[in-house]
Amino acid sequence: MDTTEVKEMVRARYGGIAAGTASDCCGPSCCDASAAPVADSKSLRMGYSADELAAVPEGANLGLGCGNPQAIAAMKSGETVVDLGSGAGFDCLLAAKQVGPTGRVIGVDMTHEMLTKARANAAKVGAGNVEFRLGEIEHLPVADNTADVILSNCVINLVPDKAQVFRETFRVLKPGGRLAISDVVNTAPLAPELAADRALICGCVVGAAPAHQIEGWLADAGFTGIRVTVKPESRELIATWAPGRGVENYVVSAFIEGCKPPA
Repeated sequence: MDTTEVKEMVRARYGGIAAGTASDCCGPSCCDASAAPVADSKSLRMGYSADELAAVPEGANLGLGCGNPQAIAAMKSGETVVDLGSGAGFDCLLAAKQVGPTGRVIGVDMTHEMLTKARANAAKVGAGNVEFRLGEIEHLPVADNTADVILSNCVINLVPDKAQVFRETFRVLKPGGRLAISDVVNTAPLAPELAADRALICGCVVGAAPAHQIEGWLADAGFTGIRVTVKPESRELIATWAPGRGVENYVVSAFIEGCKPPA
């Protein structure tokens, strides 16, 4: 598949999830939206707390993702946060509480359907310090030196040009700003039948890159303090994305961190 085909498949899949019309092309997988009780159960396994789940309106947490970037973001009052692939607004609304009324949160998503859902969820809780913008994360609709923190949860693996995503995150971060990303990384070459499975592209398996490659892209973009921390315990959750196919032997969740050097 070429870059355009991959993008359109991912756009259609996640737009369909938001609209409630998604096909089963990827299910069960990381991109399988769930009813609230199941979504909350998945998110607890990803590392979110019960308090975090209770802090957002029903419909904000779709149970998508592979970890909890909030756990490493160390957000402070007054900071500006950008969330890559903000979906229905789950991480944005949690971040909004942490940065407070003097802070600001910008969610970026490539689907109109997710943006509509996210804006409705923000309105439900009166989150006036959150906005959602349409855009691709390889070309962020955000000015230079805007963000103190960039969040993302299991989205960068879906993008064909990941190096460009990291160049964009570097541009958008303020000097001294930081990445707090949860994503999947590849730990072994995919079996041929998995690598050829189109459904596993939007299922967060085929697009995963090795940790050393991610570290190289971050360094090339200018980041320092780079860390890719693999979470072996995530294999149990990942196994549910494609039951019986052994995808947990090839990809694992990881925290990805880096800093833009101070001016």
